[in-house]
Amino acid sequence: MLRVGLTGGIGAGKSTVANRLSEHGAVLIDSDKIAREVVEPGTPGLAELVEAFGEDILAADGALDRAALAAKAFADEESRKRLNSIVHPKVGARTAELMAGAAPDAIIVHDIPLLVEGGLAPMYHLVVMVDAPEEVRLRRLVETRGMPESDARARIKAQATTDQRRAVADVWLDNSGAPDIVLADVDALWADRLTPFEANVRLRKPRAPMSPKIAPYDETWPAQAERALARIRVVAGENAVRVDHIGSTSVPGLPAKDILDLQLTVATLDQADALADALSDAGFPRAEGEWFDDAHGEDGTWPKRFHFGGDPRRPVNLHVRSQETPAWRLALLFPEWLRQNPDERDAYAAVKSAMAAKHAGDGTVEGYTDEKQDWVDKAFARANAWAESTGWAP
Repeated sequence: MLRVGLTGGIGAGKSTVANRLSEHGAVLIDSDKIAREVVEPGTPGLAELVEAFGEDILAADGALDRAALAAKAFADEESRKRLNSIVHPKVGARTAELMAGAAPDAIIVHDIPLLVEGGLAPMYHLVVMVDAPEEVRLRRLVETRGMPESDARARIKAQATTDQRRAVADVWLDNSGAPDIVLADVDALWADRLTPFEANVRLRKPRAPMSPKIAPYDETWPAQAERALARIRVVAGENAVRVDHIGSTSVPGLPAKDILDLQLTVATLDQADALADALSDAGFPRAEGEWFDDAHGEDGTWPKRFHFGGDPRRPVNLHVRSQETPAWRLALLFPEWLRQNPDERDAYAAVKSAMAAKHAGDGTVEGYTDEKQDWVDKAFARANAWAESTGWAP
C-alpha cells in the first residue's frame, strides 16, 4: 500500500485536501479524530489527562473541555510535551490498527498535524504539505473556529516553521486562495502521482526508458535527495554502512539529467539481497536482471544491486553497492573531485551536453552512457590521482 503523510500548520486547511483525496478513493486516517476518540469519557486517556492537568479540564458532563486543556497544555513547552506524551502513543497504536486493516492496493492518507515535529516524514512514501500564510491561518482560527487570538498565536508558534516543513515536503499545496484552486491541484496529484506511484510499488514496475535530457543544475536537488535518503536509512537500519547522494545532481553547478543518483553501501551483497523487498515496499522497486559496474584499473566487473524510485514525479536511481569491491568508494570520489575542481566539472558538463544532443532521439540513455564512458574512465584516473595527492578518503 502507498502511505501518504498529509500535514500542514494549524488553520492551513488540511481537511479540504483530505476530504478530496477521500473522494478519489484514498483510505483516510485522521489523527485529530483518533486523538478525540482516545480521550472520550471513560477512556484511560482522559483519566491520564485529568491526572496531569487537573479536574478543571472537564466540562460539566464529564467530557474533555478542549479549550480549557489547550489553555494549560500550550502555555509552555513542558506542558505541551506532557500532553503529547499522553496522547501520542495512544493515537499511534490506533493508527497502526487502521493501517493494518487497509487493502494491499490502498492509498492511505494519514492526516497528521505534527508529522514534522514528530520526525515522522521518512515513514511515508510521500509527504504532502498544505500551507497558507500565517495571517490567513490566524484569521481562519479566530473567525471560523472561534478561537481566541492569543490561543491561536500560541498554537501556531508551537508548531514547526515554514523552513522545517519545506525540508520534508515532497508536495507543497498552497491553500491560501479559493477552494477550487487547491482542489484542482489535489485532483492532479491523485491522477498524475499517487495512483501511478502506488501501482509502481505494488507491481515492482520499473521506470520507462527515455532519451537523455540535460537540465540546468537545480538547487533543490540536494534537499530532494535527502528526503529519499531518510527513507532509505529507515529501511536499511544497521545494515547501512552509509547512504549518500552521488552522481551529477550532487555537484553544485553541474547540469544533469533530472534523476537523483543515490547509493546505499552495505558490507556484502547478501545484505543487499536481504533488504530488497523492504526497499521495494518503501518506494524503491528492485530492478530485474544482473547489474554491475565496469571495473576500473582491473579486468572484469563489480556486481551491485539496482533499484528504481517508484515516484513518477521524482525519478531516482538507487545503487546498492557492497564494500567487497571499490565501486562504492569511486562513486563517492568522482562527484567530490568535480566539486573541488570546477574546470573538470565544466569539462564534464560540456561532454554531457554534447552526448545528450547526439542521442536525443534514442529513446534510451544507453548510447549516451556508453559514448561518454571513455571521458569518464580517464577522469576516474585523474580523480584517483587527486585523492592520493590530497589525502581524500570517504
